[in-house]
Amino acid sequence: MVIKIIPDVDMRTKIMTENEKTQILRNAQQWFKNSIASQHIINAKKLTNPAEFNINPFLTIYLANFLTGNSNPESIAKALIYPRILGTSITTSFGTHIQRFTGEVLSSFGSTTHGIDIEFIDQIDGFKKYCQLKSGPNTINKDDVETIAGHFSSIINLSRTNNLRVTHSDLCVGIIYGEERDLSSHYKRITSQYHYSVIIGQDFWYRLTGDEHFYHDLIKSIGEVAIEANFTQELDTVIAELASKPEIIELSC
Repeated sequence: MVIKIIPDVDMRTKIMTENEKTQILRNAQQWFKNSIASQHIINAKKLTNPAEFNINPFLTIYLANFLTGNSNPESIAKALIYPRILGTSITTSFGTHIQRFTGEVLSSFGSTTHGIDIEFIDQIDGFKKYCQLKSGPNTINKDDVETIAGHFSSIINLSRTNNLRVTHSDLCVGIIYGEERDLSSHYKRITSQYHYSVIIGQDFWYRLTGDEHFYHDLIKSIGEVAIEANFTQELDTVIAELASKPEIIELSC
């Protein structure tokens, strides 16, 4: 596969305008609404079917009592549905849509370099960064570390051949949310063993935009989608429908 590194001549200016920051916030809000919230609602509506769950009768009865103080059909339905819609379902959806995030939210930073998602001028040190984007602090495994390091090493080698300035400090993994203290051991290996930067959460967005408050503005902007995505009444209907199924009624007896 041919790896291309684009020279700096076409890169953006160092200072990001307020209009550009606002556009990123709008893009992120729209991406979340279309890619995450809408799919979340679709997945929630499927949960009227007991076959959607791998039901452990011992734990389910326990959790129903733990949650509501009884194990009637509605309580069992809640014990099954709440963890799915508030945890695994949307978390998985968020991670699998990271490439769409790159294309729809950060399209102006898109890269043609193999193994790189975005390229940007670091608003802190002024140098161009080649960045592979990840969603959260626990989203890679051992093999991913070697793959990332391999991509970065190839870029450095090619830059030398083409007489371009690309060093270890110019290659980084950017994580769109989280805190440095939450980084998994796999991410820490990228830094400790291979000496590439891992920038996460507020630091990543600060370096991208030059605005140290941008990360919190982004969280607030996406949070506004929740106001539009109020699923309270529909969720009550899903719970009631699941609770009416014979499998759930039998479990409560």
